Formats: sequence, structure tokens, C-alpha cells
Amino acid sequence: MLRHWFWGPYSPLGLLVALATLVADQGNKLWMLYVYDIGTKQPVEVTPFFDLILVWNKGISYGLLQQDELLGRLALVAFAIVVSLALIAWLARISTGLTAVAIGLIVGGAAGNAIDRAVHGAVADFYSLHAFGFQWYIFNIADVAIVAGVVGLLYDSLFGGHKKAGNPSKM
Repeated sequence: MLRHWFWGPYSPLGLLVALATLVADQGNKLWMLYVYDIGTKQPVEVTPFFDLILVWNKGISYGLLQQDELLGRLALVAFAIVVSLALIAWLARISTGLTAVAIGLIVGGAAGNAIDRAVHGAVADFYSLHAFGFQWYIFNIADVAIVAGVVGLLYDSLFGGHKKAGNPSKM
């Protein structure tokens, strides 16, 4: 019964993408923090519009819901786990590879940021884009994966070749 809820034809693809995203994110964060040692070199101007800088984000996207207390941080980690499990359950029911990749990107990104929050108490962000006085938020690979996953889901829902709802036997 549980296998039906958490495993489907696109589950291997989605979970492989999630694992690759998690490894890329955590590997990059470990390298930036402990090999490149960004904390002692910042900010590093890479181009006129792109810098490397270490920012510890105690909240969620755009620094919303900043949490200094342990209970708040644990609540954000728990929320990420619940959302990831719900997405994995959804993965068992999807019918396109694009949706599997998109869900994998979101799950891997959420897991990467949840690990940061559990281990460091905050998420390590490094990449800063700016131009003409406009400063975009500072982000990491997990954030890019989550945004790419959401864009993939939106694209698939708007333009994907979904099977008709009236014929569930072919879904």
C-alpha cells in the first residue's frame, strides 16, 4: 500500500534529480565555506553585475520569516520535510518526465536548505546579482533549483501535453 503512495513510473527520475540537486548544493556550500573560505574574502566581485558574498539567511525566500529561536528553525525544517514528502507522494502520480524533473529540483533544493538550517541554524547564500542600482536577492544552488522546478511545473501545467481527465485508465 505504501509503495502505491510513494512510488510510480517517474519516481526514479524525480528522486535521481533530487539527489543530484542535493549533492550539487551541499557540495558547493561545503566548498564555498571550507575550501574557498568565502567568509574571509567577501565580497568577491566576479563581474560588474555578479558578486560572491556569504549571507546566513535565517528565514525563507527573500529573508521572510526570520527565525533566531530554535523552535522557529525546527518549524521551518519540519515544514520543508512535510512539503518534500508531499511532493514525493505527488511524484508517484505524475505522468510526464518534465514534472518529475521539476519536482526533483524542488525536493532536492528544499532538502539542501533544510540541511543547512538543521546544521548551521541558517541557510548559506553566496550569489549576488545586481545591475543599474538594482540588487537581486542573494541565493544559492538550492534556491536556483527550487525556482527552476516551479518554472517547470508552471510550464508543464500551461503547455504540457496532459492526458484528458475523462479517461483515467490511460493516465
